[in-house]
Amino acid sequence: MPISHIEHFLIQTADIEATRDWYVNVLGFREGPHPDFKFPVVWLYLGDTDVVHLTQGGKDVSANRTAYLGQQSAATIGSGVVDHIAFRCTGLSEMMERLKRSQVEFRKRMVDDQGLFQLFLFDPNGVKIELNFAN
Repeated sequence: MPISHIEHFLIQTADIEATRDWYVNVLGFREGPHPDFKFPVVWLYLGDTDVVHLTQGGKDVSANRTAYLGQQSAATIGSGVVDHIAFRCTGLSEMMERLKRSQVEFRKRMVDDQGLFQLFLFDPNGVKIELNFAN
């Protein structure tokens, strides 16, 4: 059940292009490929690793985005713009058993085009956590 590393974090923004440009021009990230989620998204890479994901935030997000990710905050400024933190993991069945024993509710999702099985849960502060396992 080990968690090996942080995988990415998602920032919801009112201006995806300006946010992308800032990460690219100021911090040296590069825009790279991402799946078609049927809502606006930009993935920013360091080397070959996507680290920062950007999507539309605020109160008027698309129905596709709400259905796919949910939305805990409508913020587009401040620390409320971080929608979730994702970790790469191994030991799916052990993790699900651990969560059940700890009485932590979670959602499951299979992402076929990325070869991922995902668990979504919330920490005690309401921060959404995404756990990614090889499919």
